Amino acid sequence: MSVLIFAELDEGKIKKSSQEAIFYGTKVAEMTGTSATAVIIGPADDAELASAGRFGATKVLHAADAKLTEPNGMAYATVVAAAAQQEGSKVIVLAKSSLADAMTARLAGKLKAGLAANVIELPNLSNGFQVKSSIYTGKAFAYNDLKADVKILAIKKNTITPEEEDATASVEAFAPILNDADFVISVKNTEKSSGDILLPEADLVVSAGRGLKGPENWGIVEDLAKALHAATACSKPVSDLDWRPHSEHVGQTGIKISPNLYIACGISGAIQHLAGVNSSKVIVVINKDADAPFFKSADYGIVGDVFDILPRLTKAVQAL
Repeated sequence: MSVLIFAELDEGKIKKSSQEAIFYGTKVAEMTGTSATAVIIGPADDAELASAGRFGATKVLHAADAKLTEPNGMAYATVVAAAAQQEGSKVIVLAKSSLADAMTARLAGKLKAGLAANVIELPNLSNGFQVKSSIYTGKAFAYNDLKADVKILAIKKNTITPEEEDATASVEAFAPILNDADFVISVKNTEKSSGDILLPEADLVVSAGRGLKGPENWGIVEDLAKALHAATACSKPVSDLDWRPHSEHVGQTGIKISPNLYIACGISGAIQHLAGVNSSKVIVVINKDADAPFFKSADYGIVGDVFDILPRLTKAVQAL
């Protein structure tokens, strides 16, 4: 019996959020006196698969069927369910993502499992199995008592900081039976956002709003992001005006992020925007309007013109 962790790949590499999930699952395994097994779906080389051991997994089940090359929530749920049954897993851990959202309900139905999403702490086992979740876009918490025999935990990004060790996991080929029903929904192609660092995985994000006055001024945002090795983002009005691609829109109707640092430049801080970013560990707001609502949610604030502040901030970062 083992804790099973589903680890997502991005271009053959284990995603950072999944590294966190593996480490989290390893800690749960230690708490319950079992081992940690990762299940990885899609093409990846043996060295990358074995690297799951750096975060505590002792074994990796690798499903490499050519039909699973493109992420498919229905088929992937079947694979993970089969892995859980083979390993006798009572706890299944995965990082919350768009793919995970498509999988978890199906997986819970297949295994008759209890499900908790946006989990932010290790479980409390003192009186059953209780986990703490972030709800209402981070404004409140829920304590979930999972009473089903099998538990599924979808971990919120940046919940836990993984510790690496010099270890590798054993890798085993895994080929569960798949049928046509698993591919009723098929993925024809996947279009990914451009950029060196993608928003859902970014630890640092530099974002801007209408205070930039136009797309021609975005160079100062990109310069700061490049200096910080950060991803770039924008508010909804900016994407609606086609100043920036919609893939950079963060907010209630856009991408929800939880980086270690979020720098908001020329963004007033409407509640819809806050809903997508208030899980950030540190928020820095730069705005010339001292009464901008965003300052109420900021950890640090700079009252000043972004056209003056950003170049100076970029030079300071480069000097470091």
